[in-house]
Amino acid sequence: MSIIIPDEILAATRMTETEMRQEIAIMLFQREKLTLAQASRFAGMHRVAFQHLLASRHIPVHYGVEDFEQDIQNLREMGRL
Repeated sequence: MSIIIPDEILAATRMTETEMRQEIAIMLFQREKLTLAQASRFAGMHRVAFQHLLASRHIPVHYGVEDFEQDIQNLREMGRL
């Protein structure tokens, strides 16, 4: 599924497309709708960089068993495990 955000919305928020993606990723992560790995991918950032972004906003990283299992699955799919 693709979502199109009109340029006028980006202009109204004074955000770039990258910043908007990061804000959406942060919001979904905070609401526990996305795992850390999923949110960092959505934001288009390396996971460590996304963690730094969260830390700069004093947002705790909740990394549980499900996150770990998802990371293991992702690594298997990528052929890294």
